[in-house]
Amino acid sequence: MSPTLEVKNLCIRRGQTAILRDVNWRIERGQHWVVLGPNGCGKTSLLKALIGYLSPTAGEITLLGRRYGQADWRELRLSLGIVTSALQASIPPAELALETVVSGRYAQLDLWARTTPADASMARRHLRFVGAGHLADREWAFLSQGERQRVLIARALIARPKLLILDEPCAGLDPVAREEFIRFLELLAQSPRSPALVLVTHHVEEIVPAFTHALILSGGAVHASGPKEHVVTSAVLSGAFGAPLTVRRRDSRYTLRISNGA
Repeated sequence: MSPTLEVKNLCIRRGQTAILRDVNWRIERGQHWVVLGPNGCGKTSLLKALIGYLSPTAGEITLLGRRYGQADWRELRLSLGIVTSALQASIPPAELALETVVSGRYAQLDLWARTTPADASMARRHLRFVGAGHLADREWAFLSQGERQRVLIARALIARPKLLILDEPCAGLDPVAREEFIRFLELLAQSPRSPALVLVTHHVEEIVPAFTHALILSGGAVHASGPKEHVVTSAVLSGAFGAPLTVRRRDSRYTLRISNGA
């Protein structure tokens, strides 16, 4: 069986600057990954390459056994969903949450297609699945940040992707909303209906037990990759971030602090 995602020797250069260098990464079926790394390590460029917004200088990306550049991107992109704050500016303030979810079925932002009864029924079902069924008829402008993230996840899931990328989904959430959202991520990852998840974050506290593996980037290259127990460690993260860090794990959750004397 082909892996969900395979990245081989990926390089991205712009001018004389090497943004990513020889990135290799493989996501097998049933795995959920976390991507960590300091600012400027190449996380955003990697995501842009995965969703087809940034062309690699060298290397290849394969999704579900279909290689970028050879498969029809219009079909392939439906297998990959992304939730990112960059989408929020493109959603009209008066658009209903239900319509935002339906737009994911048609890979549109600012939905212009007519919403059919079947579309509406499916959208309500996905909103209920992410715990946001009561928001169906609420306008985008009147949703909280946490509510918007759930609506965007429902929007991504309605297209039935095999891989879902969550790009810093807790950014802008207050501590209570963040913890509620983290608990939701755990339930999503455990669901048999869940696609493979990739969580991009700066915070080890957001790594819930259901995430199985971690990719650590530093300086445009892979610093470490593998099962999270071997990768999310004091030694690995200290090397990646260039600072003495202490990582602790308690009750299946992580905490991180800068070590004394730093």
